[in-house]
Amino acid sequence: MGAAVADDGFDFRPGAQIPLQGGGGQTAATNALASAAYRDGAEDTTLESILKANSENHPATVKPPKISLFEPSLGEAFCRAVEARTLGGGRKPLIQSFGADPQTVVEHCLAASRIRKERDQKLRLIMLVCGVLFLPGLLLWLGLFQLRKSLSSGDGKHASWIGTALLVGVGILVAVLMFRLPFTGFFGLYLRAMIIAPALGWLLARRLCESTAADLRSRWDGLLDGSGIGAKIPDAVPGNPDEKAREDLRHQLAKLTAEDHSNHVFYAGPKGILGMGTRWGSWQMAEELAPKDEGMEIHPFRSWDVIRAIDAQLRKLERGPLHTGGFPPAAIQHWIVTPVGEGAAEVARPTGENTDTFLIKPHEITRICNEQQFSAGNRHYLGIQYPLWDGQLVITMLVTVTVLYKTLRVDVTAHALGPVHGLFTTKSKAPVVEVPKSIRFWETVERPLPLVDTAEVVRLAVRAPLTWYPPVLDFLGGKLVLPEPFGLRHVWAGSMWRHRFMADDALRTVAPVLRSVHAATFKVLEENGVDTDRFTNRSSIMSGLIQEPAPRKADMYDA
Repeated sequence: MGAAVADDGFDFRPGAQIPLQGGGGQTAATNALASAAYRDGAEDTTLESILKANSENHPATVKPPKISLFEPSLGEAFCRAVEARTLGGGRKPLIQSFGADPQTVVEHCLAASRIRKERDQKLRLIMLVCGVLFLPGLLLWLGLFQLRKSLSSGDGKHASWIGTALLVGVGILVAVLMFRLPFTGFFGLYLRAMIIAPALGWLLARRLCESTAADLRSRWDGLLDGSGIGAKIPDAVPGNPDEKAREDLRHQLAKLTAEDHSNHVFYAGPKGILGMGTRWGSWQMAEELAPKDEGMEIHPFRSWDVIRAIDAQLRKLERGPLHTGGFPPAAIQHWIVTPVGEGAAEVARPTGENTDTFLIKPHEITRICNEQQFSAGNRHYLGIQYPLWDGQLVITMLVTVTVLYKTLRVDVTAHALGPVHGLFTTKSKAPVVEVPKSIRFWETVERPLPLVDTAEVVRLAVRAPLTWYPPVLDFLGGKLVLPEPFGLRHVWAGSMWRHRFMADDALRTVAPVLRSVHAATFKVLEENGVDTDRFTNRSSIMSGLIQEPAPRKADMYDA
């Protein structure tokens, strides 16, 4: 390992490791996103289908193909886009994937790409023997398939039938002409082989594509069932110090996980805190700091003293007085929030002596909490986060304390990130066709079809010779363009307000968290000789108001 790599703080180090919080048990969202890497050769796996999963604030786009035969499937485009964005050299910073494990998703993308590469290597050999050596015949067949695909993409079923009929008609015509060629000897044999060889290559390619499609589908369904095998990526396991490519890949995966656990987030205006979802509610308590006894002065204290007390109180939420379930263990984190524009195309992570890899050091967090409460600069928030529903719902409550002149203000805001879009949770469907029974013709029965149809075999065979250089395929077949700033989890998150129990969980979190924040604040105020009557009265009013909390678009100021 090179010295530069070894010095990076996000790389693996010998000795005891501190477990990173927030990753245990969050498999549903992770597996749903990872399953997209294996989606090939089935319904609803075209590249445009992912546009249905776009979120309102972070839509992905699709670059259309120049030649439709080279268009990638959903799985191919997803793997290509995610790998290039998360592992590419000099990549832009990523947004945290709360409720999911981005490294696992990327590893499955690498595993799916490896399966396809092994298939494409064999397809290239078939194309060389049965296609390139008989190039005129190959071009003839490809021209017919491209014409059929172009006609099939038209409106209505008539265009599709015309394309299929044209392909069959030309095939029959070519077969007839083979027996009446004016050439004999070598040219006659070559002309006949020129027609037959691509067809034989198609048969071999079909068997290969069928077996690969079955493997991809089993992994796809296994992930959604929770019984899938882990991603195998031998390219990320260096066998000796000279294997630089493998070492770089291993290093990039470690960097991905380290960045995902950064305590630095970005507030993008109406889009909310990137990765946490939009803010749906906020509650403020702002009262004057007055001494408890006349003639006495308040003992000096700082915002960090209040925040530290709130932190300790929030950690007691999982230990309720009754044995009735209640709150699970939460992830409590001190966040440093940087404001960015609503339409920002990228974000920047802080560097320097106050950071350790992607983590802002504790002394800098304390300084920001105490000093940067007004005007420009980053802000401090204390967050308590509940990844629920196996990672499909992420509830985050943020607390910030400010002191301006004689006014102490405690803000509590609620953020919610909904489940992964339903497109990612759909399992594969075996292709079938309904046919009438032989005797009772008025009844129908489903007959299974091949996993990979004729057009799909041709598409895979045409793409195979160019897969060694993906930019050419991106140019000819189009690609998936990921939204920026990019994070695997929030880009394809749906709304949780349409799910009754998820919405209830978000609403019920407010009252106990808010009361714990207020209780900790009162304790600090009383210890420092502050009159808490106004604060307790305000807290009682807020306690009544949150009996019926409703989701509001707080950042849009239209509530």
